[in-house]
Amino acid sequence: MKTIEEVATEIVDSCYKIHKALGPGLLESAYEACLEYELKKRGFDVERQVAQPVIYEEIAIDTGYRIDLLVNGIVIVELKAVDQLVPIHTAQLLTYLKLSGKSLGFLVNFNTPLIKQGIKRIVLNHNS
Repeated sequence: MKTIEEVATEIVDSCYKIHKALGPGLLESAYEACLEYELKKRGFDVERQVAQPVIYEEIAIDTGYRIDLLVNGIVIVELKAVDQLVPIHTAQLLTYLKLSGKSLGFLVNFNTPLIKQGIKRIVLNHNS
């Protein structure tokens, strides 16, 4: 079983590989399918479009939230193909981290000239 940091490194490396091959300009769904394929090829368990219910008074309520990719059950990857990331994108990932109880997520915007400009790592400490 890989550590969370090993998983994180492979996610970022996969994003670089895909962006180098395809560049910006495709739909988010295309990058999502490619990243799922690349990570599975590397031996990871990848779930796509994972339902994330809101827990209210100990009841799970399906509100339509979907996590783009969940890697090895421990890292959330939220993908975008937009002109630029805005605060609501970060808020969305933080919400998914909070609701899921996960601590690490990546917000990845493939619509950038250099992918390093489009990757944002977010860590949520659930103890605070």
